[in-house]
Amino acid sequence: MADPILAAKAAVTLLSNEKTRKGIGWAIVIILSPIIVALALLCVLGSGTVSHNISAAQLCFQDGPLPDDIPAEYRVCIEEMRTHFAGLDQSIADIESNMENGGRLDPIRVKAVFYALYFGGEAPPAAQFAHCFAASEIRTKTVTEQDENGNDVQVEQTYTVFVPIEDMATVYANITASLGIEITEEQKANADNVYSLIKYGYPLTGEGGGYEGADLPYIGADGFCSPVGANWRSIVTSEFGGRIDPINGQRDGHTGMDLAVPTGTPIRAALGGTVKTATYNSSYGNYVTIDHGNGLVTLYAHNSRLLVRPGQVVRAGDVVSMSGATGRVTGPHLHFEVRVNGQRTNPRYYLP
Repeated sequence: MADPILAAKAAVTLLSNEKTRKGIGWAIVIILSPIIVALALLCVLGSGTVSHNISAAQLCFQDGPLPDDIPAEYRVCIEEMRTHFAGLDQSIADIESNMENGGRLDPIRVKAVFYALYFGGEAPPAAQFAHCFAASEIRTKTVTEQDENGNDVQVEQTYTVFVPIEDMATVYANITASLGIEITEEQKANADNVYSLIKYGYPLTGEGGGYEGADLPYIGADGFCSPVGANWRSIVTSEFGGRIDPINGQRDGHTGMDLAVPTGTPIRAALGGTVKTATYNSSYGNYVTIDHGNGLVTLYAHNSRLLVRPGQVVRAGDVVSMSGATGRVTGPHLHFEVRVNGQRTNPRYYLP
């Protein structure tokens, strides 16, 4: 008979509404045996089992009392995870107190990985885990001190600061080295699912793109195509213009529009034109720019794969890349820009 703790793990990102069941069924099927899958579905999707259409993952990230009808094994796991999350919050605050220039960790990312690795199992110390998401650097500064004669002198001091690690491959390598565990690709995918669920409201659906409406081009009457399908308005996570930077927490200008799509979603050319750039940049990650003529250029950033080359001619709706989380990001999405004569402008003026 399957261990109830394993059954709890099976429901790591399950919601009881129809949209999410479709979105994450793939993740459970590829990881778990048929018996465990059946138990998980019975536990989570059964009549009245988890009220208010809330998943175990969401309950871990929320405060307040748990629904009365949660099975006992889930309740124990969720309460333990909430306790771990409180410890992570404190550890993250301690690390950020030793960062400079507004450096910050992404607490949702830290907790999502922790959840994927340790829900229902024995967990490591919160501080040891949280430190895997930051690197220490030795820096120097010049201070004024008094010598033995009372004279002011300039003295160089060294000190240690923490710097957020943006590359998840490095984070996972740190976890393996620090905690001595091997992390599977399924666990990494599960962490990405939980992160997207908590941050954007829906889980990812894996390579190939599960975002509804992205499989067909959506072109308006003026010929301008949405790069991610007809439902783009429902997935805008950051508008053009002023905003709080999600990485450093400072107010800054946003040069485009962010659209939360799963890794592997097909990204389409907004108009016909010629590919100017298809390369990697530390900020934009894998990105494409297309020259549409008359001073109009569009940009598509943070892709997992580029499918075009400079000089290639494309039509509106042609797939030019696959979305991802490369470059300076906190999670998978498309950063979309529209430039007119070199000036960035609001993509909403053009999207159908």
